[in-house]
Amino acid sequence: MGKHEKHGKHLVWDWNGTLLDDTGAVIGATNAAFAELGLAQITLEQYRELYTVPVPKFYERLMGRLPTDDEWLVMDGAFHRHYWRRAEDCGLTAGAAELLAARQASGFTQSLLSLAPHEELIPLVRRHGIAERFLRVDGRVDRSTDGKSATMVRHLAALDGVPAERVVVIGDAADDAVAALHVGARAVLYTGGSHSRRSLEAVGVPVVDSLAEAVAVAEELD
Repeated sequence: MGKHEKHGKHLVWDWNGTLLDDTGAVIGATNAAFAELGLAQITLEQYRELYTVPVPKFYERLMGRLPTDDEWLVMDGAFHRHYWRRAEDCGLTAGAAELLAARQASGFTQSLLSLAPHEELIPLVRRHGIAERFLRVDGRVDRSTDGKSATMVRHLAALDGVPAERVVVIGDAADDAVAALHVGARAVLYTGGSHSRRSLEAVGVPVVDSLAEAVAVAEELD
């Protein structure tokens, strides 16, 4: 049994807003979709205060009511159309590629779990040159608006032999921590993505301002 199998943490990385620095693209796509739908534009600060999963609840906070199923399909379609055009130009978060490489070189394990559609996620991860850093990469394979908990169960089962108590999820949203707790894992939340520090601190897990700090804190968790 190698050192990392006994002691080191297995990190499950989130993609959007964590490894991928795409918050600007998300706000741009959200506002482009809103313009089509006749909704008011929002600022980054408003987005970070209001954003929540499942996403229809986010629209409820903005509209004052839940969108109908038909409205949701239009909204979701408009957002993704605008988002994927912008995502092509997004880079990795500062230092992310180096952190992932160093961790792999040290013999520690990590994986990637995202609610981005799997068939669009995989080529993007490959294009950024980091696909081989992970034991596995999983994106969303259905049209559901569910949060991450169900996908986290499947992800951990597929990792085969990585016990939940050795897992730390690193993400930028409350949903990442909820999913970690759901499977008996830990979480560290990063302030550079979709949520404000204030809303992340309400979750009750460590909150950090850089990915390097996230990894350091993850390793120290008992």
